[in-house]
Amino acid sequence: MNSEELMAKIEQSVLGCEKCRLYKGATNPVPGHGNIRAKVVFVGEAPGFYEDQEGIPFVGRAGKLLDALLRMVELRRSDVWIGNIIKHRPPENRDPMSDEVKACSPYLSEQLKIINPKVVVTLGRYALNFFVPTAKISEDHGIPQSWNGKVVFPLYHPAAALRNPSVEHILKEDFMKLPKVISGELKPKEDLVRDATDDGQISLI
Repeated sequence: MNSEELMAKIEQSVLGCEKCRLYKGATNPVPGHGNIRAKVVFVGEAPGFYEDQEGIPFVGRAGKLLDALLRMVELRRSDVWIGNIIKHRPPENRDPMSDEVKACSPYLSEQLKIINPKVVVTLGRYALNFFVPTAKISEDHGIPQSWNGKVVFPLYHPAAALRNPSVEHILKEDFMKLPKVISGELKPKEDLVRDATDDGQISLI
């Protein structure tokens, strides 16, 4: 199978997934969307209300801010891939539970293997700690981290920026570093961190 076929197979698995309770209250699963040959992927925590309605990640107000940030560094959605750790919206946007992450995160792990990006941009505390459990978003935002032979670039979540002008300012400043992270000019912090793709692998192909 080629990359497109492999990704489509994962998306079909997500569409029919009943591995945790979240599918029962969701309108649509949100497998992920974008360029599967991207050098950069963006990973958030879970779909929100608008994502649940449309089945596409980051389409609400936070998504519009993300689009604006991409334009700041001369990128478009068609240049990147965007997804979440959790593929169904948690009720009232609550934090995912550990058993939900265990059931759902292998989909993301398989997607990242197929895309094989150079940089994984994490949006928010939850996504950062999935890849780098010891990191703190308040201290490590805008500082590239080493992970599994790739670079994790932690950013505040756009939704947090919409709630707090000071966070929005920090997010914009950090986002402007992204081209240097992609080019390798801005090197990652060398840490020994776990390989999230080794946790709970599932066979999809």
